[in-house]
Amino acid sequence: MKKFGNIYVIAATSVIGGALFGFDISSMSAIIATQPYKCQFNAQGNDPVTGECRGPDASLQGGITAAMPGGSWLGALFSGYLSDRIGRKTSIQVGAIIWIVGCILVAASVNVPMLIVGRIVNGFSVGICSAQVPVYISELSPPSKRGRFIGMQQWAITWGIAIMFFICYGSSYIDGDAAFRLPWGLQIIPALLLFLGLVVLPESPRWLAKNDRWEETREVLVLVHGKGDPHAPIVEKEMMEIHEAVNIDRESSQVSWLELIRPGMINRTHIGLFTQIWSQLTGMNVMMYYIAYVFTMAGLGSDLLPSGIQFIINVVMTVPALLWQDRWGRRPTMLVGAVLMCFFMALNAGLFAVYSRPATPDDHFSTDAISMVIRGPAAKAVIASTYLFVASYAPTWGPASWTYPPELYPLRVRGKAVALATSGNWAFNFALAYFTPVAFANISWKSYVLFAVFCASMFIHVFFIFPETANKPLEEVAAIFEDDGPGSIKYLGTPAWKTRNDRKRALRLENNILDPEDKISTEKVERKVSGSS
Repeated sequence: MKKFGNIYVIAATSVIGGALFGFDISSMSAIIATQPYKCQFNAQGNDPVTGECRGPDASLQGGITAAMPGGSWLGALFSGYLSDRIGRKTSIQVGAIIWIVGCILVAASVNVPMLIVGRIVNGFSVGICSAQVPVYISELSPPSKRGRFIGMQQWAITWGIAIMFFICYGSSYIDGDAAFRLPWGLQIIPALLLFLGLVVLPESPRWLAKNDRWEETREVLVLVHGKGDPHAPIVEKEMMEIHEAVNIDRESSQVSWLELIRPGMINRTHIGLFTQIWSQLTGMNVMMYYIAYVFTMAGLGSDLLPSGIQFIINVVMTVPALLWQDRWGRRPTMLVGAVLMCFFMALNAGLFAVYSRPATPDDHFSTDAISMVIRGPAAKAVIASTYLFVASYAPTWGPASWTYPPELYPLRVRGKAVALATSGNWAFNFALAYFTPVAFANISWKSYVLFAVFCASMFIHVFFIFPETANKPLEEVAAIFEDDGPGSIKYLGTPAWKTRNDRKRALRLENNILDPEDKISTEKVERKVSGSS
């Protein structure tokens, strides 16, 4: 069967796996404030004054929402083993099939336990796809565009959020439980497109090489990077580097999870893990899941359109990162994002602390999580600050949190290491999804203070520990973490603040112009390869 080697087609197809996560976010955030949903899963009975269904309480809704990231945590951990055994591409296809099963369960849910089980199954799928799509793309992308293509995963998430939100918005005008069953069932369609689209795409050349399928490895590199020219210098250089990396890996012991916490690897493991953890502790996905609560506090009631504006901002503001993330580099992107998000979280905390009042029974809110009431100019400021927070996250930590971890690890541990990092994302997503309604109910505006402190902490962590990896071949990033060179720090390697983004060199290489040091490096590798064969 003919395979398509255009990297834009490969990335655009595979990141549908990211869109599944976005669909799930909106399929819950746009639904939880609607009457059909509240009446179907009505754990609190009806409001004695209005007669409307009150739906799940804050704790139960937190559990329903958290079921998906809980399943994703398990799926992300399992994906490392699955990806190493059957391949990056095939693992994503397995994830697509599991998603379809989960959607059937969710759309057919008649009670809360069935809904939770369906969301756990969906989450297992998202865990696999969210961990292995960045690995798949990173192992196929040229260094100068790697950030753009992996960042497309985040863009796909934002599109998934926006598309599903407006499907839910339209469905909200349907009477009865079809108002939420229809959008939940329609989520099957992107999974089908993902599964079928991957059939005509190549497997990761680095996974093929790891499994001694060298002829297929060269064919994929010629197809994707050589543009059909088997003698292109970039193909030869990548073949040599992959061959050397595979030989080095085989000299090591059998890879286990313990490899990730050994002295030479633990720093990289902790950086990748905290990249994903910090992306959750920004509070962004909390804003996505429970934005309906925040806007209700600000006096917008159950109107879904203000939430829709936020999701559109998320889509549009991710585009600058796709265009320029590789020019900016990873470190500046994350540092600037942390500062901006810290400011807007602190601003929201101040506005609610000074200008809000506690909610009372006379407000007839359906959940204790809607614990504050704010009106007038201060309410408008909260809405504006929320939008600006999203506009700060979208071009910074949104794409960077998916781009950065796959760049950190050598081939032998990349599948497991990225799976572990992504599991950190889902573990904290689960905790925050469950914690947030309870936090709003009990500590109200102080919830924003917590996230502001997290954003300040991540700035410090990134500045001192996270090195620059943009525009470097994946095999070359390893040198940053070697701690036996001049100026290096024991167990850390090159100080993070001394690492640089050398984009010009990457572009020359991809245009088949080798620098003198690259020619020398290639000749050395050729001699090693010929000596080992």
